[in-house]
Amino acid sequence: MTETVLYAVLKKIDAVELRRYPQVIFAVTDNDEYDSGFNRLFQYITGANKTKKSIAMTAPVVTSEKIAMTAPVVTHGDYMAFALPASYTKDTVPIPTNPAVRIEIQPERTMAAIRFSGHTPNLKIQKQTQTLHTSLQQHKISVKGEPVLMRYNSPFTPGFLRRNEVAVEVADVQ
Repeated sequence: MTETVLYAVLKKIDAVELRRYPQVIFAVTDNDEYDSGFNRLFQYITGANKTKKSIAMTAPVVTSEKIAMTAPVVTHGDYMAFALPASYTKDTVPIPTNPAVRIEIQPERTMAAIRFSGHTPNLKIQKQTQTLHTSLQQHKISVKGEPVLMRYNSPFTPGFLRRNEVAVEVADVQ
């Protein structure tokens, strides 16, 4: 079974969960519309690292989304990230041999997420992002970053069984 990044649900509003995530270590690379980053990250977890160690696949796979929102959004470009197993620390994580793959430590943070199933065409992602954003606006919850797409299943999983989420970092919620 694939390890999943754990989180605590703080509150549920409409179809949105407000979650507290722990610090997570990610392997990150640039990506494009064809998910070219997936191969680089897959090579990293299957041994393209200085220890030549295989790393268990985890979920979700995170990609940036260029989706317009009404709040100011800072764009950091397109990327894809694999969360690494929680057993790794900044001192024990294998160093990538490919300079296009980097290790980033995401500090603890609060995220708002909306879940949906199926494939992830742009129109569907935009609709879910708008629903998320509208709900946050109605509840006066401030967005702190740009939305991300989180996919939890392998590409071989039938669409109706796939778990996907659009999420965005938000100000801490009471």
